[in-house]
Parts: sequence; C-alpha cells; structure tokens
Amino acid sequence: MRGRGALTALLIVAAAAPAAAQDKQPPYWASIASGQAQTRTGPGKNYPAVWLYQRRDLPVRVVKKYENWRLIQDPDGAQGWMLVTLLSDRRTAIVKPGQPRDIRVGAYDTAKVQYRAQPGVVGRISKCSDGWCRIEVGKREGYIRVSDVWGVGENEAVD
Repeated sequence: MRGRGALTALLIVAAAAPAAAQDKQPPYWASIASGQAQTRTGPGKNYPAVWLYQRRDLPVRVVKKYENWRLIQDPDGAQGWMLVTLLSDRRTAIVKPGQPRDIRVGAYDTAKVQYRAQPGVVGRISKCSDGWCRIEVGKREGYIRVSDVWGVGENEAVD
C-alpha cells in the first residue's frame, strides 16, 4: 500500500509540473516546441490563421495569456496567438541581423574565438550573466554576448 501512495504522489507532482510552467506571468521568454506551429488573430481556433512557423526552437516572447492561448512576439516583432502546447520553456536565442557574431571559449572579450555564428542562427542558451550567455548550436558550444542575440533580456540572469 505504501508503494502505491508514493506512486500516486509522484504522478501528481509530474502532472503539476507542466501546469506550473503554464502559470508564468507575461512577459516571459519561450520557444516554439514543434516543427510547425500556427498563430492566429485571436485566442481560439475559430480565429483566422496569421502565420505558420516551421522552425523548432525559435525564441518568442510571451506578452499576454488567455486560457490555453499565448500572445507571442517573434524576433521580427510580429505578434499572434498560439496554443500553449506548441510552446516550450526551453531557452533559445537567435543571432541578430548584421555581421556574423563571435562565439568564444569563455565569457569575456579577450577569450579565444571558437567560431562565428551567422545572423539568423538559433541556439539553445543557458547560464546567462554579466552580459554573456552560454550557447549551443548543434554540437558546438561557447559564449556569446547578450547584445548579439534576441531571446534573453539585457540584464537577465539565466541558470
């Protein structure tokens, strides 16, 4: 009987985790969880479709929520309503337009440049502080300046 109670408690905690993630208060960062995710003009399937995103991990800014819908803003500034199930809490960032950006071995300006990321490259970010983020692009990783990417706040710390 004791094992069943522990299993029930574990299942309750596991079920609460996604719900807790959906309870964040806007604005906050998220990413597109699916290879195809559509936005609409309003928070419901009866509203016309605006855009079909076909880029998993694209960072978005959640600016408003309504039931199971989130009003998102993409890197170009476009907004639309998306079902929360199409979004992920995974933190990603996209390299801003302009010149390729340096990805360094350490989080400081004099660290050796490992490679350069072209504008539009999306990577998974972690450990952001003091103006730098650790970024993973495919199997490559390093550090990029927060000012070179869209998907993290200027003074935000990410653990």
